[in-house]
Order: sequence, then C-alpha cells, then structure tokens
Amino acid sequence: MALVDFLPPPGTRIAVVGGCGGMGRALVAAAVEAGLRVAVLDLDRSIAQAPAEAELTLACNVSDEASVTAAFAEIERHWGALDTLVDLAGYTGEPILIKDMPVAEWDAITDCCLRGMFLVARAALPLLEKGDNASIVLISSTFGHRVVWPGVAPYAASKAGVVALGKALATENAPGIRVNVISPGVFDTAFLQGGTGREKREGDNINQGSYHQIVPLKRLGNPREMAGPLLFLAGPAASYITGQVLHVNGGIWAP
Repeated sequence: MALVDFLPPPGTRIAVVGGCGGMGRALVAAAVEAGLRVAVLDLDRSIAQAPAEAELTLACNVSDEASVTAAFAEIERHWGALDTLVDLAGYTGEPILIKDMPVAEWDAITDCCLRGMFLVARAALPLLEKGDNASIVLISSTFGHRVVWPGVAPYAASKAGVVALGKALATENAPGIRVNVISPGVFDTAFLQGGTGREKREGDNINQGSYHQIVPLKRLGNPREMAGPLLFLAGPAASYITGQVLHVNGGIWAP
C-alpha cells in the first residue's frame, strides 16, 4: 500500500464539527491539502473568531436540535451525501466539585459534549448511508477513562458516554459505516481557556507544568498531531477497524 493510500482519496466529502477549534483547524488544513472536500460546522462566534479554509462553512450549535438539522440539510443540498464525519465539538467550564455543581452547569456541558454527539450522528447517518466508504470518528478524551484532576465531572462523564455511543453506532451501522473514537489527552489549544469562541478562562495552570509532570512525553500535544490519527481512521488503511478507541495522549493513559 502506497503512502497516499493511507489517506481518504481526493474528493472525499468530510464534515468537521468543531472545525474552527485548534484540532479542527489542523484537521481541516490537512484535509484540504490532501484534496478532500471539507465542510466546517461550528458556532457563529467561533467561525468569526477563527475561520477555517473549507468548501462549506456552516453555523451549527450542537446543543440545539434545529441548528444541527439545518446544518446537515445544507450539506445534503450542496453535496447530496457525506463520506466522513468527524465530531470534535465539546467544552468544559471552570473546575467545580460535584457537591457544588449547579444543575445548569452540568446540563450545559453534557448537552454539548454528549447529547450534541448524538444529535450530530443522527443527522449525519442518512447522508453517510449514501456516501462512499463511509466512516465516523468521534472525539472523546482521556478524561473519559482517567479523571486526572477534580472538578471536571460533567465533561468526564460525557466523554465516557461518547465511547459507549461510538461503540453503539459501530454495532448498529455495520457493515456500511465504520465508527471509531479517538481519546486525546491535553493538547495546546484554546480549549484550555474555555474553547474557541467562548469566554476566556485561566486554563487551570495546565501550561505551567502541572500536567507535564505526569505525562511520560513531558509536554502537551500539538493539534497537528491529531490530524494524522483522524485521517487514518477515516481512510482506507483503517478499513477493517470499527468500534475501537484510539488513545493519543503522550502516554498518560495506557489501557
């Protein structure tokens, strides 16, 4: 197999949800370079703050069913079908212990990180059923497997749910659509300060070394280091891989 055969072929129609975030922009740039047709879906304010180069750019709030439905209706109108879905959408707020957690805060985070994954997958499936060598890659987190520090319960619980959702989607949609999950560790993106298009926060001193000390590779991930694994799972080199979780975390979690 030639190196080029590891990537989705040119012309592949890929929707990147959260495409204006750090990982999203890195993936979009790599996909465009490889000749893929890219649709970016993100919040209005994220699109305004950090636009990504793509064939289609669509406003989409994954917590809102009508917004998700409208965005995928636009993809259908433009392309008629979809070959790959990558869903990177998610955020977490300031650390709050469970005993102090307001219900509204819990709901806001889980609505985005888990319910939003369901809404996006449900809307994309009819288009993927009409696509070529269709695949889905959902983004979980190391926090869905190992809670590294306190105060992130809704995010961690949601990301654990994303793993289960991915496995359920893989089972329900085989053999026509492959579905896999990537669980990244902490990467050097705007997510550490609240996320692209969101109000800035302090970042919990992650960049000051507290996290580095417990990672075997002794650094945060670079968002470009996610583009390769994402395109691998979407492409022909992963044609016999479905229902799996790939950990990209510098060694902090090794199941």
